[in-house]
Amino acid sequence: MSCKGEMLRHFLASIAYHATKAIKDAPSDYPDLDAGFEVRTPRQILHHITGVLSYAHSFYEHYETTYFDHKPWKDEVGHFYSTLHKLDESIRQKQPQGVTEEQILQGPFSDAMAHIGQLLTLRRIAGAPVHAENFVYADIKKGVLGPDQPDPVAPDS
Repeated sequence: MSCKGEMLRHFLASIAYHATKAIKDAPSDYPDLDAGFEVRTPRQILHHITGVLSYAHSFYEHYETTYFDHKPWKDEVGHFYSTLHKLDESIRQKQPQGVTEEQILQGPFSDAMAHIGQLLTLRRIAGAPVHAENFVYADIKKGVLGPDQPDPVAPDS
Protein backbone atom coordinates (compact mmCIF):
# COMPACT_ATOMS: atom_id res chain seq x y z
CA MET A 1 0.00 0.00 0.00
CA SER A 2 1.19 3.50 -0.77
CA CYS A 3 2.08 6.06 1.88
CA LYS A 4 -0.92 8.06 0.69
CA GLY A 5 -3.19 5.08 1.30
CA GLU A 6 -1.76 4.71 4.79
CA MET A 7 -2.46 8.40 5.45
CA LEU A 8 -6.04 8.02 4.18
CA ARG A 9 -6.53 5.07 6.52
CA HIS A 10 -5.23 7.12 9.44
CA PHE A 11 -7.51 10.03 8.57
CA LEU A 12 -10.43 7.60 8.33
CA ALA A 13 -9.58 6.39 11.84
CA SER A 14 -9.52 10.04 12.93
CA ILE A 15 -13.01 10.46 11.48
CA ALA A 16 -14.15 7.43 13.51
CA TYR A 17 -12.54 8.78 16.69
CA HIS A 18 -14.02 12.28 16.38
CA ALA A 19 -17.46 11.05 15.31
CA THR A 20 -17.61 8.63 18.21
CA LYS A 21 -17.04 11.53 20.60
CA ALA A 22 -20.03 13.26 19.01
CA ILE A 23 -22.47 10.32 19.04
CA LYS A 24 -21.49 8.08 21.95
CA ASP A 25 -23.67 8.42 25.03
CA ALA A 26 -25.67 11.22 23.44
CA PRO A 27 -28.95 12.17 25.13
CA SER A 28 -32.01 10.35 23.79
CA ASP A 29 -33.41 13.54 22.23
CA TYR A 30 -30.10 14.39 20.50
CA PRO A 31 -30.69 12.54 17.18
CA ASP A 32 -33.67 14.73 16.34
CA LEU A 33 -32.52 17.98 17.94
CA ASP A 34 -34.00 20.91 16.02
CA ALA A 35 -31.62 23.87 16.30
CA GLY A 36 -33.85 25.95 14.02
CA PHE A 37 -32.82 27.99 10.99
CA GLU A 38 -33.12 24.87 8.78
CA VAL A 39 -30.05 23.31 10.44
CA ARG A 40 -29.93 19.56 9.88
CA THR A 41 -30.64 17.34 12.86
CA PRO A 42 -27.82 15.10 14.15
CA ARG A 43 -29.57 12.13 12.50
CA GLN A 44 -29.62 13.96 9.15
CA ILE A 45 -25.98 15.02 9.55
CA LEU A 46 -24.81 11.49 10.36
CA HIS A 47 -26.82 10.22 7.38
CA HIS A 48 -25.04 12.79 5.21
CA ILE A 49 -21.60 11.86 6.58
CA THR A 50 -22.26 8.21 5.75
CA GLY A 51 -23.36 9.25 2.27
CA VAL A 52 -20.18 11.30 1.79
CA LEU A 53 -18.06 8.33 2.88
CA SER A 54 -20.05 6.04 0.58
CA TYR A 55 -19.24 8.47 -2.22
CA ALA A 56 -15.54 8.15 -1.32
CA HIS A 57 -15.95 4.38 -1.37
CA SER A 58 -17.48 4.56 -4.85
CA PHE A 59 -14.02 5.44 -6.19
CA TYR A 60 -12.83 2.02 -4.99
CA GLU A 61 -15.97 -0.09 -5.58
CA HIS A 62 -18.63 0.45 -8.23
CA TYR A 63 -21.95 1.71 -6.86
CA GLU A 64 -25.12 2.34 -8.81
CA THR A 65 -25.89 5.02 -6.23
CA THR A 66 -24.43 6.27 -2.99
CA TYR A 67 -27.83 7.40 -1.72
CA PHE A 68 -29.84 5.38 0.76
CA ASP A 69 -32.92 5.79 2.90
CA HIS A 70 -32.89 7.51 6.27
CA LYS A 71 -32.87 5.09 9.19
CA PRO A 72 -33.59 5.21 12.92
CA TRP A 73 -30.64 6.63 14.90
CA LYS A 74 -29.29 3.26 16.03
CA ASP A 75 -29.33 2.01 12.45
CA GLU A 76 -27.75 5.25 11.13
CA VAL A 77 -24.93 4.79 13.65
CA GLY A 78 -24.47 1.16 12.61
CA HIS A 79 -24.47 2.08 8.93
CA PHE A 80 -21.85 4.78 9.59
CA TYR A 81 -19.46 2.33 11.27
CA SER A 82 -20.11 -0.34 8.64
CA THR A 83 -19.27 2.15 5.89
CA LEU A 84 -16.02 3.08 7.66
CA HIS A 85 -14.97 -0.58 7.76
CA LYS A 86 -15.83 -1.25 4.11
CA LEU A 87 -14.01 1.89 2.96
CA ASP A 88 -10.94 1.09 5.05
CA GLU A 89 -10.76 -2.41 3.57
CA SER A 90 -10.97 -1.02 0.04
CA ILE A 91 -8.26 1.57 0.73
CA ARG A 92 -6.05 -1.23 2.06
CA GLN A 93 -6.50 -3.35 -1.05
CA LYS A 94 -6.98 -0.96 -3.98
CA GLN A 95 -6.19 2.36 -5.58
CA PRO A 96 -9.00 4.87 -6.18
CA GLN A 97 -10.25 5.06 -9.76
CA GLY A 98 -10.71 8.41 -11.46
CA VAL A 99 -9.42 10.54 -8.59
CA THR A 100 -6.26 10.86 -6.51
CA GLU A 101 -5.87 10.13 -2.81
CA GLU A 102 -5.47 13.89 -2.32
CA GLN A 103 -8.89 14.43 -3.87
CA ILE A 104 -10.41 11.84 -1.53
CA LEU A 105 -8.84 13.71 1.39
CA GLN A 106 -9.78 17.23 0.28
CA GLY A 107 -13.28 16.21 -0.74
CA PRO A 108 -15.29 13.58 1.10
CA PHE A 109 -12.92 13.02 4.04
CA SER A 110 -12.59 16.73 4.84
CA ASP A 111 -16.33 17.21 4.35
CA ALA A 112 -17.03 14.37 6.80
CA MET A 113 -14.77 15.96 9.41
CA ALA A 114 -16.48 19.35 8.95
CA HIS A 115 -19.87 17.74 9.56
CA ILE A 116 -18.54 15.99 12.66
CA GLY A 117 -17.83 19.50 13.95
CA GLN A 118 -21.52 20.26 13.45
CA LEU A 119 -22.45 17.16 15.46
CA LEU A 120 -20.18 18.30 18.27
CA THR A 121 -21.71 21.78 18.26
CA LEU A 122 -25.20 20.28 18.42
CA ARG A 123 -24.10 18.14 21.39
CA ARG A 124 -23.27 21.37 23.23
CA ILE A 125 -26.63 22.88 22.23
CA ALA A 126 -28.30 19.69 23.50
CA GLY A 127 -26.72 20.34 26.91
CA ALA A 128 -24.32 17.39 26.64
CA PRO A 129 -20.99 18.77 25.43
CA VAL A 130 -18.07 16.41 25.02
CA HIS A 131 -14.86 16.97 26.94
CA ALA A 132 -12.11 18.77 25.07
CA GLU A 133 -8.79 17.09 24.45
CA ASN A 134 -5.50 17.65 22.69
CA PHE A 135 -5.95 15.50 19.59
CA VAL A 136 -2.24 15.60 18.75
CA TYR A 137 -1.82 12.97 21.47
CA ALA A 138 -5.03 11.02 20.83
CA ASP A 139 -4.59 7.25 20.56
CA ILE A 140 -5.86 7.03 16.98
CA LYS A 141 -4.82 3.93 15.05
CA LYS A 142 -5.50 2.80 11.50
CA GLY A 143 -8.19 0.14 11.40
CA VAL A 144 -9.81 1.15 14.72
CA LEU A 145 -13.13 2.22 13.26
CA GLY A 146 -15.88 1.09 15.60
CA PRO A 147 -17.75 2.72 18.46
CA ASP A 148 -15.24 1.43 21.03
CA GLN A 149 -12.61 4.13 20.75
CA PRO A 150 -9.80 4.65 23.25
CA ASP A 151 -10.18 7.10 26.11
CA PRO A 152 -8.57 10.53 25.66
CA VAL A 153 -4.83 10.50 26.33
CA ALA A 154 -4.55 14.25 26.92
CA PRO A 155 -7.95 15.62 27.96
CA ASP A 156 -8.18 19.32 28.70
CA SER A 157 -9.00 20.17 32.28
